[in-house]
Amino acid sequence: MRRRFIIGIDLGGTNLKIALLDLKYRIQDKKVLSTQEFIKKESLILAIIDSINKIIEYNKLKKTNILGIGLGLPGPIDTWRGIVHFFPNIPGWKEVNLKSILEKRLRLPVFVDNDAKLMCLAEYKLGAAKDSNNAVCLTLGTGVGGGIIINGELYRGSSNASGEIGHVPLNEKGPRCNCGGYGCLEAYIGNNRILAKGKRLFKRDISLEELSSLAKKQNRKAKALWKTFAQRLGITLVGMVNLLNPDCIVIGGGVAEAGRVLFDNVRKVILKRAMNVQARQVKIFKAKLGNNAGLIGAAILVKEGLD
Repeated sequence: MRRRFIIGIDLGGTNLKIALLDLKYRIQDKKVLSTQEFIKKESLILAIIDSINKIIEYNKLKKTNILGIGLGLPGPIDTWRGIVHFFPNIPGWKEVNLKSILEKRLRLPVFVDNDAKLMCLAEYKLGAAKDSNNAVCLTLGTGVGGGIIINGELYRGSSNASGEIGHVPLNEKGPRCNCGGYGCLEAYIGNNRILAKGKRLFKRDISLEELSSLAKKQNRKAKALWKTFAQRLGITLVGMVNLLNPDCIVIGGGVAEAGRVLFDNVRKVILKRAMNVQARQVKIFKAKLGNNAGLIGAAILVKEGLD
C-alpha cells in the first residue's frame, strides 16, 4: 500500500517553515529557512519549490506519495482562486496567483490560505479551542494575524479577508502600519515594535526570549514593557469579546512565550473593560500546538480541500 503524506508550509515575515505530515497531521520532518534571505518575490517562490522538492527527496518519497501541498501565507489571500493580494511585511507581492504558479511547476494539488486562519483551524480541530463552537485565535509575531470560528465553522468573510485583528485601529492618529493604515494593533505590538522598545529600555539589542525571561525573573523594566503591550492587546480583544461573544480566545506566536505577564494582564483588561455577560463567558488560552499550528493547519486545508 502506497504511503501518503501532505506537505505543509508556513511562510512568515521572519521564517519559512516546511514540514512533511502524515494523514493524521503528525509531523514527520521539518525544515526552517530565513525569509530574509529571499528578498525578491521570484527568489522566494523558487525557495518554496526547492524546499518542497528537497523534503520529498530527503525522505525517499515520490510525488505520487504526496496528497497535496498547503501554504499558510502572511496576508490577505483569495483561497478559492489561490491569489495572494499582498503581504504587509514582505514587499513585492501584489495579486500573485501562487496556486497556479506552484501547481504548474510541481504537478501537485496546491491550497493556499492566510497563515493565521490556518493556525485558527488547527487550534480548533486539534488544539486549545477544540471544545469551543465560537473562538477567536490570534498569532503574535512579526505581524499580528487572526482567525474566527463561528458556530463551528471558520469564518472567512465575503472576500476571504476576515480575521485581520492586527489591523484593528487603536488610535485614529497612531503610527503608520505596514498595511497602509494608521494606529493598527500591529503597529503597536508586532515583534519589531517590542524589540525597538526593549532596545530603548535596556540600551542594547535584546531578544524576545530575553525580554520574556527577564519578566519571569521579575525585572521591573521587562514587566512594565509586557504590561503595556498586554494592555493594548487586551483593549483590542475587549472589542472582539463584546462583538462576537466567543467561548475562548487562543493566543499563539513568538510573543505569546512571554507567559503569565502577558496572559494575566490581558485577562485583567478583559474582565475590567468588556461587558459583564461576555467577559464572564470567555476563556483565554495559550495556543496548544505552538510553532507547528500553521503547518498542521496547512495540512488540514489540503485534506479537507480534497475530501
